[in-house]
Amino acid sequence: MKQVYVTSAEGQTGKSTIALGVLRTLSRQVGRVGVFRPIARSTEQRDYILEWLLSNQTAGLSYEDAVGVSYDEVHADADAALSRIIERYQRISGRCDAVVIVGSDYTDVGAPTELSYNARIAANLGAPVLLVVSGRAGDDGGDLRRQLGSSGARSVEQVRQLASLAIDELRAEHASLLGVVVNRADPEALGEIHRQVQASVAAQSQSTVANALDRPVWVLPEDPVLVAPTVSAVLDAVEGRLVFGDRELLDREVLGVVVAGMSMENVLTRLIDGAVVVVPGDRTETLLAVLAAYQAGTFPSVSAIVLNGGFALSEPITRLIRGMDPALPIIEAPFGTFETTVRVNGARTRMGADSPGKTERAIALFDRNVNHIALLDALDVEPSPVVTPLMFEYRLLERARSARKHIVLPEGDDDRVLRAASVVLARDIAQLTLLGDEQAIRGRASSLGLDLSSAAVLSPTDPELRERFGAEYAELRKAKGMTLERALDTVTDVSYFGTMMVHLGLADGMVSGAAHTTAHTIRPAFEIIKTKPGVGVVSSVFLMALSDRVLVYGDCAVIPDPSDTQLADIAISSAATASQFGIEPRVAMLSYSTGDSGSGADVEKVRSATALVHERAPELLVEGPLQYDAAADAVVAAAKLPGSPVAGRATVFIFPDLNTGNNTYKAVQRSSGAVAIGPVLQGLNKPVNDLSRGALVDDIVNTIAITAIQAQTSSPLVE
Repeated sequence: MKQVYVTSAEGQTGKSTIALGVLRTLSRQVGRVGVFRPIARSTEQRDYILEWLLSNQTAGLSYEDAVGVSYDEVHADADAALSRIIERYQRISGRCDAVVIVGSDYTDVGAPTELSYNARIAANLGAPVLLVVSGRAGDDGGDLRRQLGSSGARSVEQVRQLASLAIDELRAEHASLLGVVVNRADPEALGEIHRQVQASVAAQSQSTVANALDRPVWVLPEDPVLVAPTVSAVLDAVEGRLVFGDRELLDREVLGVVVAGMSMENVLTRLIDGAVVVVPGDRTETLLAVLAAYQAGTFPSVSAIVLNGGFALSEPITRLIRGMDPALPIIEAPFGTFETTVRVNGARTRMGADSPGKTERAIALFDRNVNHIALLDALDVEPSPVVTPLMFEYRLLERARSARKHIVLPEGDDDRVLRAASVVLARDIAQLTLLGDEQAIRGRASSLGLDLSSAAVLSPTDPELRERFGAEYAELRKAKGMTLERALDTVTDVSYFGTMMVHLGLADGMVSGAAHTTAHTIRPAFEIIKTKPGVGVVSSVFLMALSDRVLVYGDCAVIPDPSDTQLADIAISSAATASQFGIEPRVAMLSYSTGDSGSGADVEKVRSATALVHERAPELLVEGPLQYDAAADAVVAAAKLPGSPVAGRATVFIFPDLNTGNNTYKAVQRSSGAVAIGPVLQGLNKPVNDLSRGALVDDIVNTIAITAIQAQTSSPLVE
């Protein structure tokens, strides 16, 4: 079993985000990764950091499993508490392939010092320490001019000294150093910080361990958005009440404060993106001006308005605001201007399971700045033969990231699509173009606190592209009686516009369907992109990520009752898709009968389709007809079809009709907890993929990654 102890020498280092990054890195390589918290953050309520990390584990540990002792137990008897920690850790270690142990948070300083005590724990658990050092100097006190959540940057020498002193303290308690992460560092000094800390670590290592290799050092820059509090945190800090606005926007980050104590004209010139505007409750003209500026879209997009002083809005003003139906959160707070402003500045960010946006941003920051291979090498982690859903998802994203293909998203007016686009861009998964009104899309993204600055936004009525696309579409469909006039109207539809972008090479693939029907999404592809040579039909597969492997199910979404020829097409296309995603294809042609044991029209269709696959793709391992249990279970296969290279070990399951396929994938998904990724369309000359109208943000991200992979040349994904 592998283990790592993540700790720091002080509070507010962002240690929990580093622990999350390490946890996810391990989860991509080994099967069962757990989390353990030697000292719980609180005895009165559940530790939200632990809950957050547990939501990303793969070992199935409960909260109670993952807690060692409380601060009170450490104070009462530090040695007894240490024994209790070791005992509780031993209970869970055997259930994990790797464990991320997360040190205490400096919320309660006892004797001995927290770092020394964390070092003692690490030494007794035999876990190497990943030391997190902060590049920030701490709270700036009452400086109201600073950006919320931020503090002054430490100099390179200060960071080096702090790391050196902390390593000395670890060594004094006989803890082994795995490496150092400098978090929240000055973005202008990343290289110099790395050089100085690496040199210091190497010198100290070689002075204590003969021929020691340099311990790795990673430096992560301060991310202003990641450390900024949310509107929700400000709402709590001012003990306020939300009176107007979209509750979804409570998750937006707050980057500053504007105190609106001057005239309306002067307030408008001082607005800044992401600010909370503090307005006295009796200055309704200023309130309305800020609200109008937000809705106009021609001023910086603020995060919220806080009405201070405890003044109730009059009935006419309330009626006026209600008629404006503002999305911008408007909060009433009972305090005066000064105290309200101090409380806003005192609001703190909180990383937890209830902050998915910050979680994604933290993962992206870690992925960009920490070399996963070097981290896994330092931990001496071998690849697991098991492929969990999280491993597969990570490999999807890594594969997509390797080429950063260009994907067009026609549904730029859907919040889920915007959130997914933000994740894709933050994690460098693909280049993106969103279709829609640019001002509306960028305004909504700003309101949601999303960074889409690197995405292109195109209007489907763009005159130049409309003319080009219309002419091309008319030419493609002239045999069907298409005229240029009709074509010019047709291509302004977002699905047609996006498909034309793919057809003409302006994008590598398209993902749509969150707000449109399957037919609306894929009909243009049938008309314009068409099928690959030798492929008769467009079909689909689901990538079914089970607890220990990934299977391919087809067709579960497109063709209701395929003929034997179409079924053979589906099998060959599905095998090709499996290979494209690194899954060795062993194709089972499913039926209610295995081998020669049954007869009937449905069985004969599958038997004929299997013969066609053998004829058209003799290199494929294919067997049929097969019952599902004979295809999936080696014991059943040995009894029903001994000696088959496919039975009992199939990876590609071809269902005889849509009714069977659709119900089976949903039954497996719901009963086994499998992650169903798809539908993935196959057979087209260029990739276009359809989303479920109930798609979640993660579903959209995965589909974008899949589409990007389909646009690449084939290479292995699952080893």
